[in-house]
Amino acid sequence: MIGFSGVVLAGGLSRRMGQDKRGVTVGGQTLFNRVLSVYESVFTEIIIVVAEHSPMTEGLSHKVVTDIIPQKGPLGGLYTGLSYSGEPCVFMVACDMPFLSIPLVRRLCDMSLNSDVLMVQLQTGVQPMQGVYSKKCLPVLKSMIEANHLEMRDIVSRAELVHRIIDQKEVKDLDPSFISFMNVNTPADLEMANKFSGS
Repeated sequence: MIGFSGVVLAGGLSRRMGQDKRGVTVGGQTLFNRVLSVYESVFTEIIIVVAEHSPMTEGLSHKVVTDIIPQKGPLGGLYTGLSYSGEPCVFMVACDMPFLSIPLVRRLCDMSLNSDVLMVQLQTGVQPMQGVYSKKCLPVLKSMIEANHLEMRDIVSRAELVHRIIDQKEVKDLDPSFISFMNVNTPADLEMANKFSGS
């Protein structure tokens, strides 16, 4: 995808999972590697944002960076990824989304033209953890971080940015069950994800 970097938020330890989510497996492959394999089919530049370096991210050919402003959650991770990106826009995803779809990533990037922020609206709400963000978001993200206002969804309320919210029906043909938006946060989520993957 020309004009886009792929940013993966890969923080590490999860309290709800009780272990490093990056290393847990779905369908015989780690969550981290499942996301990375999709990104390697779509993006030339891949940026992996971590809280701190670990053996999980050593030896990768991709850019691995630590949070510029520590302990600010996904909003801080997005700020870091955008800051390091060599492209005007990034597609951001969390590393705990095992069913990321190559066609869906490509469509969302295509649909984001002339927008600073693109998110999908499901019945459960907007999905900021799988979206497109332009570098015009950087000053907004910095001001939110400085105010300790860390709710990702609130970026769409900022008048300085051009937002596009995609209704779920516009992506249903590629993902009828919207499984690509599933997060694996708990052992129960992991069990369900493995059932979906057939393992």
